[in-house]
Amino acid sequence: MISTKTKTSPAFAEFVILVSSLMSLTALSIDAILPALSQISSDLHPQNANERQLVISMIFLGLAGGQLFFGPLSDSIGRKTAIYAGLALFMLGTLPAMLAVSFPMLLVGRLVQGIGISAPRAVTVALVRDQYEGRGMARVMSFVMTVFILVPMIAPTFGQAILLFTGWRAIFGSYLLLAALITIWFAVRMPETLPPERRAPFSARRIMRAIREVVTIRPALGYTVTAGLVSGMLIGYLNSSQQIFQELYALGEQFPLYFAMLSAAVGVATFLNTRLVMRFGMRLLVRSSLSTIFVLSIMALGMALWTAGIPSLWVLTVYLMLAFFCVGILFGNLNALAMEPLGHIAGTGAAVVGALSTLLSVLLGTYIGQSYNGTVLPLVVGMVILSGLSLGVIHWADFRQ
Repeated sequence: MISTKTKTSPAFAEFVILVSSLMSLTALSIDAILPALSQISSDLHPQNANERQLVISMIFLGLAGGQLFFGPLSDSIGRKTAIYAGLALFMLGTLPAMLAVSFPMLLVGRLVQGIGISAPRAVTVALVRDQYEGRGMARVMSFVMTVFILVPMIAPTFGQAILLFTGWRAIFGSYLLLAALITIWFAVRMPETLPPERRAPFSARRIMRAIREVVTIRPALGYTVTAGLVSGMLIGYLNSSQQIFQELYALGEQFPLYFAMLSAAVGVATFLNTRLVMRFGMRLLVRSSLSTIFVLSIMALGMALWTAGIPSLWVLTVYLMLAFFCVGILFGNLNALAMEPLGHIAGTGAAVVGALSTLLSVLLGTYIGQSYNGTVLPLVVGMVILSGLSLGVIHWADFRQ
């Protein structure tokens, strides 16, 4: 299929970089603050050490609710207006987070950030779909996802570099500056891609209909829940990673290096999945990946119990790299399988699937993180339970009555 982009659209390379920047702002907002959690805890005095993890959880909570709103909204008022609103809300939330004088004030700012950043997260794929079709869209999204995968690898290093010269508030200042620059670039160079004649009225009834279909169609519900369970493992890791690596294993400023290695495992798997899925199919890859995580987690649990909850750093690193490689295989396939029966409501259906899976994952991931007790046992036990539950759920989802 040929491109459907207009004459006023930016050139291909600029379009890809701009869309990648919009999507990557989400990952940067989540991961760059990780090295600063101990400083934030020292300055704002949460009630206990584990509460610092809520700085991560709150942005995911905002993402869960926001994408359910901004996706359908963009079908009604246009892509640019919806993204403007989200970026403005993100910057509005960044201010109280940057200037926070109390821990609750910081958390409110992070929640607003999450709601705002859900707009570019939810709408950019639709924006690409407006401009490109078929192989052209696949080409754009391949480049975009490559950049999106690289950002979590370098984000903690970006945050750590800022901390070498100043405090954690400057990281939020960098979010504000980057969001402002991206907004200006987007406003000047990107045309509106959804003409008025193709827009649909914003309707709460349409959203409720999509929710009803997701929860009543067995495969859609099963794979949405499984996506939430799998993402719950990752959020549990994100929440506790700073305490595990910087404090339990005393890595200090080397933490971003280990984080990057584990993020690379997810990225490599996501890249390879584009080839593997054509050869083996989505369902086989999902079952194999979940089974591998479950077996690896059982082995890791045995090793953790043997070492009083603190296995050697290399054992933990190898386990997490292998498990997260499998998670990288799962991400795209689970979302695609959840969307298979929802083609007739693709746009709103995608927003519902994303919102429900993110909400489930943030609840589970927060519980895992808050269970941190100075060992890796809560994380490993959480991965055993969630991978085991996932295998049961996909068996239920594929069961033919």
